[in-house]
Amino acid sequence: MSKQHLVAVIGAGPAGIYGTRKLAEAGHRVVLLNRDIKPGGLAEYGIFVDKEKMKTGLRKQFKKILSDPKVFYLGHVSVGHDQALTLADLKQIGLSAIVVTAGAQGTKKLGIPGEESVGVYHAKDVVYHYNSLPPFSQRNFEIGRRVAIIGMGNVMVDIGNWLLNHKKIDQVVVVARRGPLEKAYDDSEFEVIEQYLDNLEMKKEIERIRPQLTAVGQNIDQIIEKFVKQGEPAEGRRLQFRYLCSPTKVIADDRGRVAALEVEENELILQDGRTVAKGTGKHAQIEVDCVIYAIGDQVDASLGLPFSRGVFVTNPGKLLADPNPAAYQPYDPEAARVLEGIYVAGWSRNASVGLVGVAKQDAERGMKVVNEYLSAKEGFTPGEMEAKIEAILGILDKKGVSVVTKEDVEILESVENEEARNRKTWDFKFITDDQMLQVIRERKAAG
Repeated sequence: MSKQHLVAVIGAGPAGIYGTRKLAEAGHRVVLLNRDIKPGGLAEYGIFVDKEKMKTGLRKQFKKILSDPKVFYLGHVSVGHDQALTLADLKQIGLSAIVVTAGAQGTKKLGIPGEESVGVYHAKDVVYHYNSLPPFSQRNFEIGRRVAIIGMGNVMVDIGNWLLNHKKIDQVVVVARRGPLEKAYDDSEFEVIEQYLDNLEMKKEIERIRPQLTAVGQNIDQIIEKFVKQGEPAEGRRLQFRYLCSPTKVIADDRGRVAALEVEENELILQDGRTVAKGTGKHAQIEVDCVIYAIGDQVDASLGLPFSRGVFVTNPGKLLADPNPAAYQPYDPEAARVLEGIYVAGWSRNASVGLVGVAKQDAERGMKVVNEYLSAKEGFTPGEMEAKIEAILGILDKKGVSVVTKEDVEILESVENEEARNRKTWDFKFITDDQMLQVIRERKAAG
């Protein structure tokens, strides 16, 4: 009787799904456990709402991967401490391996006074909100008319797009530790909000920091030519930048709502060939109604793997292989040992680095390591694998979890597609888990 391996993959975003494909191609069976009802992760709930071509293309790819009969999808299943399933449950059931591709679901903060005020949010939560991911879809975000976004990467552009083009607020102020040349956003992405740029203010801002930029050898005339355009901001909405500023305090009004952001002004110094921001001790205030952190994410420590400084701890050993297995192995520093049979990939391994393509590449490299590990292990008979899958379902049933299968997802998506056609739009999503579960139940009952 032929034997196969049974692998649990936790998280059905790009890393989880592309990783699942590599495991299934190697002949293994995969139980794909997903916190959300629908698969896709950041490809579904992180890419900006109007990117139809990109989203539909990824959905088709994911659907094809999940259609493999060796893939057993379980949606609406959270894994971690005090969740429906724990890593200990999965280890006790005795799978061949466990792969964690749950993304970076922890929230990174700056640790400054006042950041618990009403009106301070994390970009990930905001992105999940406008992309209709429960429960963020139902959360109330008190935005006001003037918003400071901390950070100047592509996520800042997405948040600015939502605020200026969709919410139509009056003013967005991008607060950046360094100067214009140290931007992390792509120019092609920036075009969606460039029309709101306050060019007069931008020129003044660059002139304000001229001495600091000159001190590190930057050409001010070239910077002005690149970053200052002609014309007034469109529709009176203003996009402004405050460079060389690090947030030090959120100032709240007497109702506990954001009233201003205090920043420390920085200077630039050259360190190992790159520009580094250093505080000057001089402070200023920016009057805003809301502050949004677009500073990257960290992993969720509650998942149950060894955790330090926002990341899961991986094996410090540098093994002579490409890919290096150590990079994908969780490591317990107290016991000084690798957690055997458990692996991390994608943003769970390297939080907030790159987009879908990077997560895909990392997962595929990681699954080479997993497949190599499995090749030296004894597999299971079909009956043994069925018993292990039943054991997982038994735990979830005992906890009263409404598990969603890939057949259920197909039912849900067909109803959402019908609704989109009726509304003459390319996309429609139900915004609560209860709505989605009810639609699935009703369609199944109707046959």
